[in-house]
Amino acid sequence: MKKIAFPTDDGETISRHLAEAQFYMIAIVDEAGNLTFEKRQKPHYPHDRAAHSAGSHEDHAQWVPVMFTPILDCQVLISGSMGQPASDHALANGLEVILPAQENITDALDAYRDGRLVSDMRRIHRH
Repeated sequence: MKKIAFPTDDGETISRHLAEAQFYMIAIVDEAGNLTFEKRQKPHYPHDRAAHSAGSHEDHAQWVPVMFTPILDCQVLISGSMGQPASDHALANGLEVILPAQENITDALDAYRDGRLVSDMRRIHRH
């Protein structure tokens, strides 16, 4: 079984920034290739975008692990973008990180399953 996490606000669109998403949509692919979805609440940074961008490295370092708690059982994270601390944490915890151009969860999932989903690591924000 493989679990693929997508940060989202509406369950259909990949969030443009991991930290700002309200939920994770989890695609669960079983051994037979059957697909189910599960929506999970995602902790999000407790400040607005400007405060998040201006936040100290200590704030980010303390907050990042909390954001990943709901997806500790996943193997893949597909996001529109994320900060360097989040990327580092995801990779250190064994998540495959993919940052595609696709905005639609279904389109990105189909491309991932077909082996044609392309990641653009320039979508990592340096803090």
